[in-house]
Amino acid sequence: MTGDHVERNRAAWNGYAPDFVAFGERAWADEEPSWGIWSVPEAELNVLPEDLDGTDAIELGCGTAYVSAWLARRGARPVGIDLSSAQLATARRLQAEHGLDFPLIEGNAEHVPLPDASFDLAISEYGACLWADPYLWVPEAARLLRPGGRLIFLTNSTLMMLCTSDEPDASAGERLARDYFGMHRFEWPDEESVEFHLGWGGWVRLLRTNGFQVEDLIEVRPGPDATTTFEGIVTLDWARRWPCEEIWKARKDA
Repeated sequence: MTGDHVERNRAAWNGYAPDFVAFGERAWADEEPSWGIWSVPEAELNVLPEDLDGTDAIELGCGTAYVSAWLARRGARPVGIDLSSAQLATARRLQAEHGLDFPLIEGNAEHVPLPDASFDLAISEYGACLWADPYLWVPEAARLLRPGGRLIFLTNSTLMMLCTSDEPDASAGERLARDYFGMHRFEWPDEESVEFHLGWGGWVRLLRTNGFQVEDLIEVRPGPDATTTFEGIVTLDWARRWPCEEIWKARKDA
């Protein structure tokens, strides 16, 4: 069955939301961004543009909107969009607690109710880049960005997905567990949610087709003492040997 992922993921994330409140609170309180499940510092990865002052930014699949908060503190004008009303309720509470005010839209990052060429930066950390169909959200990001605008997204690495079987509660192993060709829609036996993952060539072709030049692919490696609250996905030993997360950076053609 295809095309049902939006409502399935909306319902799933309204259910998951209470489990992500504490993480959102910690991330909002952090002045320095840190990325991914191992919280690798921005100073090590250099994910964000150096100068964000006056940048119009949209966070696609913002969840509790901590990335938007980091952007706002650096002078950007962010807008967050997310499917989950429960996640956005946490985001609005944290806005009030931290004295930051920026628009939050309940909606689908595949069809954003905003005009063309409204933004200089589109960003997603485990948001639309994981939970929305890339063949829909990437063209939408291109529509929303001005010429020369940047797209940045962080998601599970292709390699980790290839090494993770579809068994319940599976974690990344040391052998390939699934086919590379045909990667797109992923469903887990014990979850209602739907994920989307592409191979490296699939991402490059999709970005190029939509007018982007790939500027960097950061393969995230956590430090030897890194910890995570997302237990069971991948071990630190695995993530130190192979990338479990990747950050794509692209620029829209001028």
